[in-house]
Amino acid sequence: MARRSTTKTTASRAKPARKAKPRKTAGRKASSSVPLRQRLRRAWKWTLIGLPVTLFVGIAAPSVLNPPTTFTMWSEGRRLGMVEHVWVPMEAIAPVMQRSAVAAEDANFCLHWGFDMRAIRGALAANGRYGASTITQQTVKNVFLWQGRSWPRKALEAVITPVVELTWSKRRILEVYLNVAEFGEGIFGIDAAAREHFGVPPARLSPSQAAALAVILPNPKERNPANLSPTLRRRANQVRDGAATIRLDNRDDCFEG
Repeated sequence: MARRSTTKTTASRAKPARKAKPRKTAGRKASSSVPLRQRLRRAWKWTLIGLPVTLFVGIAAPSVLNPPTTFTMWSEGRRLGMVEHVWVPMEAIAPVMQRSAVAAEDANFCLHWGFDMRAIRGALAANGRYGASTITQQTVKNVFLWQGRSWPRKALEAVITPVVELTWSKRRILEVYLNVAEFGEGIFGIDAAAREHFGVPPARLSPSQAAALAVILPNPKERNPANLSPTLRRRANQVRDGAATIRLDNRDDCFEG
């Protein structure tokens, strides 16, 4: 008789699945473990580092990028409806115009680092009857700041001017200055000035025309280079002689190509 063989099987009971716990990301865990005061201190530290770097880059940028406009152009454009302004490179500006601007506004332009200490001492001795701003300072004012005399503006100008001297070439400073300076009601830059007042491009300005344009820079809204008063005509003659002297003394080496 055949023996019946039996196989004993053990059925394993299925264990109930455990509920998965939500995992916390490392970043969230790290940030939650950092005290708020420490996070604020870290943010303040990066602000102290990043803000000066950003400002430095912003001040240095016009050394290679032409400023599209200035605050004065914008405000005058709103007041008048429009302004005349066309940017021209230094090569398109007559060298005599470059020298005339320097002779009229800053004869020691190539010799100082942004501040003419001799002119400042002279202005103080004269009780402020005349200004001592260099072309660099005026460029800073025209490009980055606003017009008018105020201590906050002068303080910012004093801070920005050395940075400009450090990061821009003298030739670039003069180029920007001649392209953003105001030469009359709604007339900005030497291209618009030469065409408006004398009907010629800036490359064709004569020594007399260049000197006439240079002497109106301190007060362009009330002076007409094509119709100078006897006093301004004498001043223009001095500027023309000064421009010739600057060329003879090689004081134009820092800005002439």
